[in-house]
Amino acid sequence: MLWSLIKIFLFFALIAGASFGALELLALEGGIRIAIAGQEYSLTPLQAVIALVLLVIAVWIFLKLMGLLLATFRFLNGDETAISRYFDRNRERKGFQALADGMLALASGEGRLAMAKAARANKYLDRPDLTDLLTAQAAEMAGDKGKAEEAYKRLLTEDRTRFVGVRGIMKQRLAAGDTDKALALAKTAFALKPAHEETQDVLLKLQAQGADWKGARETLKAKLKHGSLPRDVHKRRDAVLALSEAKGVLSEDSGIDGQERAIEANKLSPDLIPAAVMAAKSYIQQGKPRYAARVISKAWAARPHPDLAGAFAEIVPDETPDKRIKRFRALTKTNPNDPETKMLLAELNIAAENFPDARRALGDLVETQADARALTIMAAVERGEGASDTVVKGWLARALSAPRGPQWVCDNCQHIHAEWTPTCDNCGALDTLSWKRPPQSEVQALSSAAMLPLIVGAIEEKSEEAIAEIDDAEIVDMNAADGQVNS
Repeated sequence: MLWSLIKIFLFFALIAGASFGALELLALEGGIRIAIAGQEYSLTPLQAVIALVLLVIAVWIFLKLMGLLLATFRFLNGDETAISRYFDRNRERKGFQALADGMLALASGEGRLAMAKAARANKYLDRPDLTDLLTAQAAEMAGDKGKAEEAYKRLLTEDRTRFVGVRGIMKQRLAAGDTDKALALAKTAFALKPAHEETQDVLLKLQAQGADWKGARETLKAKLKHGSLPRDVHKRRDAVLALSEAKGVLSEDSGIDGQERAIEANKLSPDLIPAAVMAAKSYIQQGKPRYAARVISKAWAARPHPDLAGAFAEIVPDETPDKRIKRFRALTKTNPNDPETKMLLAELNIAAENFPDARRALGDLVETQADARALTIMAAVERGEGASDTVVKGWLARALSAPRGPQWVCDNCQHIHAEWTPTCDNCGALDTLSWKRPPQSEVQALSSAAMLPLIVGAIEEKSEEAIAEIDDAEIVDMNAADGQVNS
């Protein structure tokens, strides 16, 4: 160490001295004379500068030879690696310089240059953990997937680089669409580093896409444990996963386990509409109507939804329309100004053939927030009050071109779903579906379309026939109207 410091000091001293001497020599006009062993030599200023440069080179060579002699002396004294270390220092210097150049090329987006520098670094360095990583990333940037995979596979051989190799191959499999192998690799990466947030997210997404709800809940628990997920978000997403786990609760032969999972999902997130519906149906199957009503009422207070009304109707399926109206008052007293509440009350009154109350319940909804369902209800009210076919068909015609109202829309990609799903069918994101009005509705929510027959029940389904007749009907006879005005 001391010898290295001495060499560095001497080198800089010689450079400084040589620079100063060269400037002084160039300033001389007559040159210089050197006397050695009785012999006198005359040098012009240029010759003197050249002689000085040669002297510096000679000193540098002398120092290198001294270093080699010192290494040889140590080798002769029992240090078997002294000579190899002497030459390795030069190789390491070149190797790390190539590695640094490769990293700069990688940061600059020059994949091919980075690969060349990585190959040079690998030639001089015995550090495959560094050179293979640089090679893999550079090959990915250059589009050479085969070379990148080979480099990642070499990283699998050492414990401290195994995670990097697994993660690299996993990302390649994801890019290629091979979700099965990507899932297996994600599980391996998660086992190596459970706290790695990106690995958690990838594994959770793949498990949800593969309907491995139990595994997804374990991964979600790990995200909470390692601080990469807030507790409130964890509860919500855990409810979504628990709900998905309990999908079989709707079948007639579903067991107690499925029902309990549905109830668990509702307890985790009471405002999750599908969980509330499924929990209510579970309570109905268990003969606990009060619990079902309580669950639906709580969810309705958070966000009215037609599926909630449908589940509430299933609590007492055979009741008369008048009794149903009385029972539904417990539900409709909350969020009375919500469009869903208004349309529900209108439908209930239509079922009871109380059309004036149905019109009052609907209010100004057909003017302020007209959608297909509201306009269809208005057509039913008009028919119930004895309006002409022309008027009824006019409302139905408006319903055909009106927006479809709130639907399940992905907050991530704005994809519209006919029904709720735990993951988006388009982008695969977990828990991103919201019940809202899309900018341009193209898909009608099935639950909304089915609400009127579900609640009304006794109303004769004539809408399809009416819609089929619209093209042939004379909605408004403008000439007749003008004749009446003129008369």
